[in-house]
Amino acid sequence: MSKLKADIKVIQSGIFSKWDSESDELPRFLEATVHVPAVIDMEFGFVTRIKKAKNQVLKYCIYHPNIPDAEGNIEAPYDGEVYIKENDWKFYLGDCIWAPVSNKVGNWRMTLELNGKLIADKTFKVHSVPSNS
Repeated sequence: MSKLKADIKVIQSGIFSKWDSESDELPRFLEATVHVPAVIDMEFGFVTRIKKAKNQVLKYCIYHPNIPDAEGNIEAPYDGEVYIKENDWKFYLGDCIWAPVSNKVGNWRMTLELNGKLIADKTFKVHSVPSNS
């Protein structure tokens, strides 16, 4: 029996409203950009629409720009897996800036894989914001 080929599209990419990980609702799309100001709680990422892949495993990864943990060691990329819930499914992959903002500046790469194949790859450039002093 032949398998249907999954149909994947990044439909929104940039800055979003604060995401509630406990909710089924996706964050609200605010601005299309890859340039993100390093401001606490700034939410950014992308929404992908995936069709014809129900019950398959979607792997995600967020590569941070060498952010140190409390002991000064560079944090590993944040990754995981989710099952695709529907035949026409929207998935948000994103992150937000937390204190201190000074070590969040740099390239943040976000990827999605399905069946061992890279299906989405976005890099966001987080930049310092001049202080008003």
